[in-house]
Amino acid sequence: MVGFSLEELLERRAGEGLSLYERHANPRFVEILRILGFDRHWVRGEGPYLFDGNGTKYLDWLGGFGLYNVGRNNPTVRAALAELLGLETASLPQLGLTDLPGLLAEALVAVAPASTDRIVFVNTGTEAIEAALKLGRAAARRPRVVAVENGFHGLTLGSLSVNGSVSERVRFGPLLPGVGFVPFNDLEALELELAREDVALFITEPVQGQGVILPEPGYLQGAQELCRRYGTLFCVDEVQTGLGRTGRMFACEHWGLEPDLVTVAKALSGGYVPVGALLLRRSVHEAVFDTLEHGTSHGSTFAPNDAAMVAGLATLHELRERDLPGRAAQLGEYLLERTQPLRERFDVVKDVRGLGLAWAIEFGEPDGGSRTWRFIDGRQPALFSQFVIGPLFRDHHILSQVAGHRINVLKGLPPLVLGESDIDWFADSLEDVLAKAKRLSRAALGFAARAAFRV
Repeated sequence: MVGFSLEELLERRAGEGLSLYERHANPRFVEILRILGFDRHWVRGEGPYLFDGNGTKYLDWLGGFGLYNVGRNNPTVRAALAELLGLETASLPQLGLTDLPGLLAEALVAVAPASTDRIVFVNTGTEAIEAALKLGRAAARRPRVVAVENGFHGLTLGSLSVNGSVSERVRFGPLLPGVGFVPFNDLEALELELAREDVALFITEPVQGQGVILPEPGYLQGAQELCRRYGTLFCVDEVQTGLGRTGRMFACEHWGLEPDLVTVAKALSGGYVPVGALLLRRSVHEAVFDTLEHGTSHGSTFAPNDAAMVAGLATLHELRERDLPGRAAQLGEYLLERTQPLRERFDVVKDVRGLGLAWAIEFGEPDGGSRTWRFIDGRQPALFSQFVIGPLFRDHHILSQVAGHRINVLKGLPPLVLGESDIDWFADSLEDVLAKAKRLSRAALGFAARAAFRV
């Protein structure tokens, strides 16, 4: 019998991953990577850094879309998982429980908003949203859901139904019926929907991920009060903002919110094993799981597996012991201090904003007008951001992202373990790229034309 060696397999097939993925999984995604110049052979991650096959170190400003709050290959989480494998626990007996799901539930309740004290485990953020929609409607015994324009909650059918981007929804209809949308920061529009008294659930991100849009003073508190007035459950999506990202364990804490449901995932995994949860107010949970017959009304075969539970426990330990939420608050202030002056220096910069280490810079046509800008935007709206993230990656070894489709915003969700020197690395590089981007060359315009018709 031939044994299996992962190390031998990776050494023997090193560098084949892109071509294999192109052949057998998603050729369009690989084509996008090649157009953008992101087709690197990644071999290692450590803290806030990635390393390619040539040994070049990159600053991970993308952070796995907010996945690596405790850093890539966090040694505490890794050691806990290695210890688990050696213990050979009885994971997923299904008609029974090991100790680990209860331990993670207890740990989550201890750090969650005080209004939520029950847990439903899932695998991912989009599954947490699906659970919120299903259980929220059942608990409220109402048919409708209201979500927010420009919000992002996932791409499976239910979560896509409350996704605030029309361009992402339009190809996959019909979606769930009874979903309405209101603008973010518009309490009047929200009240018009809720006053019908048929809305089970209002769902919003506390800070919108697509663009890092911050709530106006009083908005979230006002939305919560309207939900209470009209009998609607208040659901806050903390999949991206939770677990230290905004400078608090949960972003809800900034505004003293007491939501009925909270979704969490991404960073809870420590970057190792998918794990998510829906946190619920006890009364909401018991309105659904109200009898023995209904005791299994929702679940997922793999969700409470022991590896996921250990990853979550070790991640929460790291967040608390290293005070990573506090670190995010401190570093977020320094990041704004270093980058907000770009608004004054470059007329293409319209805003620099953030909360903790959720950060964004927004671009727009210069005040005096620009034929070049209009040419590029005519080919593909928001393409200017690519002239920034491309050189950041190629020339300065920083992996970054645009904030969403047709959104002219560069977004940052770096691991919370980075240091001030890393922020200096990013800020100095960004300033250099913006200075050069003011003089768009023929080659850059050619890229605009190619990308517009291929991406």
